Amino acid sequence: MARPCSSPPLPLRETSGVRGIPGSYIMSYTLQQSDIDILRNAGMSDADIKHSRQVAEKALEIAGRIKGNKIDEEFVGRGGLFHDLGKSKTHEMEHGKVGAEMGKQIGLPGAITDLMEKHIRGGLTAAEAEELGLPVKDYTLARIEERIVIYADRLVDIIHDGIVTVKSEQDAEERFEEILKTYPKYGKNQITLTRYLGYHRELQAKMRGQ
Repeated sequence: MARPCSSPPLPLRETSGVRGIPGSYIMSYTLQQSDIDILRNAGMSDADIKHSRQVAEKALEIAGRIKGNKIDEEFVGRGGLFHDLGKSKTHEMEHGKVGAEMGKQIGLPGAITDLMEKHIRGGLTAAEAEELGLPVKDYTLARIEERIVIYADRLVDIIHDGIVTVKSEQDAEERFEEILKTYPKYGKNQITLTRYLGYHRELQAKMRGQ
């Protein structure tokens, strides 16, 4: 099994006013130590495991702040944790495809392996995939859970890379558009930038209850 039941969940984070973000929210899913062990046993570096945990935690936080939507928090948490599994083999563009293949071999759910493959550049079109030399198919993100993970991934990069000075996680969210437009590392190209800004606007609106 990909996730044995013997390992206890990791401790809950504080959910009120987390890291400069006002308000409180309940996260019904907590990360499992057995899933962390899968990453480590696959050969992921400590730095990549740390990043994966940060993405999963940020994604769960965002999911918890969205009101009125039934979010699959286990999918959000595990998707965030496993999205970069392929980096245990390569840090190139192919790490999404490689990770998805690894995930299938260890029995991860199809929704999670799909996200692992699709997360490159935040959900490529078939035309973009062909241009980048990836298998030609539609990688767009149809589920809100997928978009939450990808948005969290970009926020975690901004918060922890040390390239941009942000006062808090709330500051990173408030300046998200400015940062992506200013720093090509985060915005990549125009089509990727537009995609990420779309996720940002959609999810911020949902967190405000709109």
